[in-house]
Amino acid sequence: MNFLIFLLLAILVARSSQLSLSDCGQHFRRPLVTDISVQCGTSSIGLAIEICPVIYTGYNESLLILNRMLDPVCRGTLDATANPPVARFQFPLNMTHACGSIFRTTSAAGTGIFSDFSNIQTVNISGVVRSSDPTTGTITYNAELKYFYSCAYPLEYLVNNTQVDVSASSISVKDNNGSFISTLSLELFTDANFTKPMVMPRLGIELKTNVYVEVKATNLTGQYYILLDRCYASVSPLPNNSSFFNLFVPCSKDKLTTMIENGDSQSARFFFPAFRFIEQQNQTVSTYYLHCITRLCDKSTCSTFKKCNNRKKRSTRDATATGISEVHTITSPEIVTNIESIKSKEKPIVGQEDRDSTVGLGVALGVLAFVCLIALCITAVFYKRLRN
Repeated sequence: MNFLIFLLLAILVARSSQLSLSDCGQHFRRPLVTDISVQCGTSSIGLAIEICPVIYTGYNESLLILNRMLDPVCRGTLDATANPPVARFQFPLNMTHACGSIFRTTSAAGTGIFSDFSNIQTVNISGVVRSSDPTTGTITYNAELKYFYSCAYPLEYLVNNTQVDVSASSISVKDNNGSFISTLSLELFTDANFTKPMVMPRLGIELKTNVYVEVKATNLTGQYYILLDRCYASVSPLPNNSSFFNLFVPCSKDKLTTMIENGDSQSARFFFPAFRFIEQQNQTVSTYYLHCITRLCDKSTCSTFKKCNNRKKRSTRDATATGISEVHTITSPEIVTNIESIKSKEKPIVGQEDRDSTVGLGVALGVLAFVCLIALCITAVFYKRLRN
């Protein structure tokens, strides 16, 4: 009897959602905890809920309410082309337009490559999709459906010269990890206005040439700013056991590194003069790579991370501690400096010195020949007098 009631309700709901029971097939069943998939994107969160179990329980996509929000932009839409069919929800990562999602920022001591940082933040975005029972009266035969979702975004990244592919998040009603790394980029420029991208010559750039660096975010919610925690150069694109040089670390920087903007917007900028690694002195050019550990901080709290008394000063040890598998990376150009530039300028000077030496030698020989001639003349005069 109960099954007949469920079947009748299912038929009515299926008609209202324009989805026939034949479209469900074997998916027409009781709900399971795995019926929701969560996509933690860089600018939005997407939810997909299998609709056939929802219909089986007596509802349709219009009766699934996200965080009790009745705003049309927060309502689910039926995707009958998916297999199995799903109800889709999508909302932006913005506290003011996230369809009632809850934002919680937590802090913890850094681990792995970030073990030298005492405060690493993670933002967790969560909520629930509930069914709205259309039954009027005292009782109902429809079970209440609740689909919980959660996305955790770390706010610290290593932006360097290597691209590492990471597996997609698994489908689950439990917490999923998202990443903003695809919104971050590191670019090199030749001018202070950051309008002329640096194209690396085959023989490299001259030493002491200013290299302008910009780390910026695109398609990222305006809630977060970029704060560079550390930038350094290494002779290897993967700085495993390779020489490195710190351009700046928390509360300290190289005297020739100039910070233009950091922690004040969705881009960070600085510049430094091109240098070379001494270990590459026997090579025609010196090649190295730039790496920046980047923090995304809430714009209301970025200023606290810029204060030295709230940060643990990072040591200059190698940056490849255990746990690097949790770090996402993107690609940026290599930096090549011309080691031979100084030598080429010295060659004309050496040639001039050789010519000067030749002229001096000629003058000396001329003087010596003149002295010899005078001596011969004097000898001839004395010899003639003695004979007379």
